[in-house]
Amino acid sequence: MEFWSDTNNSGLDAAQDNLAESGVTDGLPVIPPTRERVETMLRAAQVDGDETVAVLPPAYAEVTWRDIAINCVLAGCKPRYLPVVGAAVSAMAAPEFNLLGIATTTGSATTCVIVNGPIVRALDMNCTTNAFGPGNRANATIGRAVRLTLQNAGGARSGETDMATLGQPGKYAFCFAENETESPWPALHVERGFDRDASVVTVVGVSGTIEIVDSESNTAAELAQTFAQSMLIAGNVGSAGLLGGGEPLVVVPPEHAHVYALNGGSKAAAKALIYERALLAIDRLSPPLRARAVAGGAASDGYLRIAKSANDVMIVVAGGVGRKAAYVPTWSGTTKAVSRQIS
Repeated sequence: MEFWSDTNNSGLDAAQDNLAESGVTDGLPVIPPTRERVETMLRAAQVDGDETVAVLPPAYAEVTWRDIAINCVLAGCKPRYLPVVGAAVSAMAAPEFNLLGIATTTGSATTCVIVNGPIVRALDMNCTTNAFGPGNRANATIGRAVRLTLQNAGGARSGETDMATLGQPGKYAFCFAENETESPWPALHVERGFDRDASVVTVVGVSGTIEIVDSESNTAAELAQTFAQSMLIAGNVGSAGLLGGGEPLVVVPPEHAHVYALNGGSKAAAKALIYERALLAIDRLSPPLRARAVAGGAASDGYLRIAKSANDVMIVVAGGVGRKAAYVPTWSGTTKAVSRQIS
């Protein structure tokens, strides 16, 4: 990509048309990435614009800090958001994330970005009410910049290499922060081996969101039954014979988290309660899907599971008031969540 040659404040309407015609937008209006804006962002982050951050499929292009900054400007990011986007781009490039599959599948896979640590407060990110929704500039533009970088620098272009049959709204932007202050458990990044005071981004290859509503259950076992039954999606049987990609993400609001944590219940215990109840009888599948599941080595006891073990279930606390959670299925191809510390 090149700098936008116009000045910062003139010809905005023409800039929108020209940028859209050049194929670098996501269909929404963007901020023209002038040299001044891009260099301001690089200076604020104190990074070398020519330094390679990652090599991104499907184009397997070397992506520099300048490439990322250009897409951050396009997305409407403030300069101080750049390190978060850079860390997410680095994480996406990890082999275990399988970005090539996520970027080119006919499925609805996209990258979900989860942010932890002191940077959440520093950037005023949203981890409470409407955490998945609109209204917060950091959440919206960081998620959007990650996607635009994948499109413009990584080559994942709709109808060319990105072949999603339907796609999903999360392909515009899907970024939120964990509500660590209202969580009864260690945060996601601590679980994954980082210091509590570290700022960390975790990327997850996901296929959508499903709301889980349960205002009546008052014990961990009762609540886990609702969660588990909400995760049994026959149309999400992957090649490994699991109901999804094998690292199901459950986003739990504080009120539900505290039900799980009653009498000292750990996050590991909540994972186990959900996992042991999330069983789909294989005879509920169509014969071809049943054969595929069996070929994948699953269902030796007649049931499909959401993961290989309870430890593979990911739980993140986010959201505001209310007992509405979300199951976020991971992509049914081979993908693993990846975390990177934000420098």
